[in-house]
Amino acid sequence: MGVDERRADAGAVAGSAEASGQPVSVGSEMVIDWDVPITMDDGVVLRADVFRPAEGRHPVLLSYGPYGKGLPFQQGYGSAWEIMAREHPDVLAGSSNAYQNWEVADPEKWVPHGYVCVRVDSRGAGRSGGFIDPFSARETRDLYECIEWAGTQPWSTGRVGLSGISYYAINQWLVAALKPPHLTCMCPWEGAADFYRDMSYHGGIYCTFFERWYDIQVASVQHGRGARGPVNPVTGQLVCGDDTLSDEELAKNRADFGGDLRRHDRYDEYHAERSADWDQVTVPFLSAGNWGGHGLHLRGNVEGFVRARSTQKWLELHGGEHWVEYYTDYGVGLQRQFFDHFLKGVDNGWDRRPPVLLQVRTVDGFVERAEYEWPLARTKWTRYYLDAANLALSPQPVPQQASRAYDVRGDGLTFTLAPFDRPVEITGPLSARLFVSSETTDADLFLTLRAFAPDGAELLFRGAIDPKAPVAQGWLRASHRALDEQLSTPERPYHRHDVVQPLQPGEVVALDIEIWPTSLVLPAGWRLALTVAGRDFDHGQPGARLGHFANELRGCGPFIHPDRPEEVMRGNVTIYTGGDRDSSLLLPVIPAADAST
Repeated sequence: MGVDERRADAGAVAGSAEASGQPVSVGSEMVIDWDVPITMDDGVVLRADVFRPAEGRHPVLLSYGPYGKGLPFQQGYGSAWEIMAREHPDVLAGSSNAYQNWEVADPEKWVPHGYVCVRVDSRGAGRSGGFIDPFSARETRDLYECIEWAGTQPWSTGRVGLSGISYYAINQWLVAALKPPHLTCMCPWEGAADFYRDMSYHGGIYCTFFERWYDIQVASVQHGRGARGPVNPVTGQLVCGDDTLSDEELAKNRADFGGDLRRHDRYDEYHAERSADWDQVTVPFLSAGNWGGHGLHLRGNVEGFVRARSTQKWLELHGGEHWVEYYTDYGVGLQRQFFDHFLKGVDNGWDRRPPVLLQVRTVDGFVERAEYEWPLARTKWTRYYLDAANLALSPQPVPQQASRAYDVRGDGLTFTLAPFDRPVEITGPLSARLFVSSETTDADLFLTLRAFAPDGAELLFRGAIDPKAPVAQGWLRASHRALDEQLSTPERPYHRHDVVQPLQPGEVVALDIEIWPTSLVLPAGWRLALTVAGRDFDHGQPGARLGHFANELRGCGPFIHPDRPEEVMRGNVTIYTGGDRDSSLLLPVIPAADAST
């Protein structure tokens, strides 16, 4: 069937409220079961749309999330769709795009290849009843039951894979630990995994993203908004269910998510419930992360690959916008090879491919390269020493002690390497060890790794969400400096975040700071620099806007930290360098013979 024919069929279904619950044929390629009920163990009924081939049993790709299965991508996330459609025409090709939905698979790219796509509105969202409590144990149990339901339907082979971006990736890590019998494999695409460290408290510093996300992207499609919510243009159904509740009733049906986040400002059971249990994750998976995903869409993908107990696991790292590669020919092709192997048993060589696929970032694009481990075994861990006297990064220890202070409300201090005399590749995790003191009882440190051309111009990359992002970022609140000694490594310090150790004003302390992984090949003549500041990085240029984010994007995307206590928002912080206060930056340098150019 051609694209125009599929579009015509989709239009024929539009406005048909009686399509709910009834199979609808879309030409000869696809049957849709709208709003299918799935009853949970506590009696709450969730609703799913099922896109499937007309005949036979097939493996299932399932997603469970809060964005409203009946809300078209184009309608709910218009600015993101417009960018993707304009810059990546392969996403639109071969599909009517009538069934495109935010951050889940396009069924027209999968059903013709013998897959069933199941989209479930999570508890309390869209057309599913119940109480919204994101990433809770109750949600994870719901996802478990949806997997088991999908594995026993007459159109299913009993082999279920999980697919989706961000939210739909995060809950894959959670449910995998419960080991649902019909879960065969999963592909968490650009999703976090540690509710505290990846998502809500970067280095112990509260990030306002999820609080704002909840109001903009989740509460707006809460079940019970009814006639006040959007309409599915294909079925004519109310995206948020048939009942229209008052604001007071809606509030009673959802968690005080922002309030809960602020109340749980240390790592505790609240965060543990919503974080991956790596020792219990044994299912085969493909974990796909984004180099530009600092703040949410990177750390969990890497941690999952390194720490999960699965013996069949692969890591893919790419660049570009957060939601794009999942939908492109590159991303769909990669996923299809993975799912064909594990869900269909196709001997396509997937199990023989190297476990790591990197899109190594250069100043003007990407170079694909296969690897066998993470971090790369041949990494030359290279320490550069901060020199406060000259605001430099030195390849040799600095013998002379020096110090320099900065106002935490200002631009901080930038320490710069000499220009490289040859191409240099930095690929992997990185960290800093800083000796600091504060005029107050605490300090927030924001670390930014930056790249500069020979003419001094800064290179800003297209990040996962922000179109002008730096090379890498890291954070730490000084009072959260206590390390988990068993999990920490030199290149990836791991902080406990369950104990607070206030500073004594003027006291010098050593801080080990995690900087999220990166990849970059810099040509000869280029320089790297490390900025240490008391606030979020700001590139100083006009920022972009996307309709589903509250703030202007000025280098950190929506992952910002504006709401902080007075003791970390005023005064000066001093950095000490040289001698026995050898503040330093640890970089993962890939030997020159292997560096991409």
